[in-house]
Amino acid sequence: MINYISSGFKWFFKLEAASGILLLISAIVALYISNSNLSEIYFDVLKQYLFIGINNFGLKLSVLHWINDALMAIFFFFVTLEIKREFLQGELSSMKQAMLPIIGAVGGMLVPALIYIYINFETSVTLNGWAIPSATDIAFSLGILSLLGSRVPVSLKVFLTALAIIDDLGAIVIIAFFYTGDLNIKYLILILLTFILLLVLNRLNIKKFLPYLLLGLFLWFFTHESGVHATIAGVLLASVIPHRKKENDFSLLIKIEHAISPYVAFIIMPLFAFANAGVSLEGLTFNSLLAPVPLGILMGLFVGKQVGVFIFSLASIKLGLATLPNNSNWISFYAVGVLTGIGFTMSLFVGNLAFVNNMEYMDGVKIGVLSGSLLSTVAGYLLLMFSLKKK
Repeated sequence: MINYISSGFKWFFKLEAASGILLLISAIVALYISNSNLSEIYFDVLKQYLFIGINNFGLKLSVLHWINDALMAIFFFFVTLEIKREFLQGELSSMKQAMLPIIGAVGGMLVPALIYIYINFETSVTLNGWAIPSATDIAFSLGILSLLGSRVPVSLKVFLTALAIIDDLGAIVIIAFFYTGDLNIKYLILILLTFILLLVLNRLNIKKFLPYLLLGLFLWFFTHESGVHATIAGVLLASVIPHRKKENDFSLLIKIEHAISPYVAFIIMPLFAFANAGVSLEGLTFNSLLAPVPLGILMGLFVGKQVGVFIFSLASIKLGLATLPNNSNWISFYAVGVLTGIGFTMSLFVGNLAFVNNMEYMDGVKIGVLSGSLLSTVAGYLLLMFSLKKK
């Protein structure tokens, strides 16, 4: 396992760590407002409809949908740029370096899903939420890790960052294949034609962002109307943004990534957290956590994530496919696995997709996500702090 961080990783880690602290503040504010005298205003504003367009060409969506469908498309555009960069020239460009976080991420997605399915097996409607506990909030988890500063081995920071990036890739695949509505063939054809035009721009090595942006706006509209979730448009657009072939060459990908990163980290994600973390706690009891949806999510995040990441990683190490991160021990490595149970924004996002036609389950989703993420945060931080003292 590598024991250094490239300049790209250093920049990304600092950005996500700072964003994670802001996400926590946003969630706390949302919870406070949604349980105060301002709760009615909070929920009413999110339900207000806004029309964005020219004359009759445009969309009229609720504020919440603009945040979850439009702003989150920008987030997934940013995430896909990160994934592409890391696989082309970053820490994941070497299979030997990437093997441990890849295998760990697979375990961290599979085991939580199985736990959720087991708990919700007898209720067909709630089974659709199986992917909710499979997600990891990269900003929040790295934010917690950053609180321990330089005491955390560099190799563990690389492992968690790489695993979270691969986890995001898994989330993209899940959204594309499992959370797609009724498909509209006409708009699917328009998506294909637009994507072909984007590929042409890429092959011509066009290094100006404006042509990509204009086609990307049409791509988002067509995707939204097609039945495929609109955030996939951001993934498709990012996949065709050209990257440099040599280290010193100009990279449009890196230029865009650095340009939009502050807006994604400090505006889009905190706004998403503020809009989606609000839940009324009135009448909430311990029994509320025992309902299938919140219990499945809580157990998936807090138990499934840490067990899945650790067992799969341990197996890969014992089989000689990977090595334990340098300057770490099994306790600190396990603690990082616990931190992957911080699903927060990504789990809330998947929850919105899973129960888009059954919104009565969303309060249970929020309770399960917040409680599972909180337990993972506290347990992971304390265990990591203990393991570092033992060194």
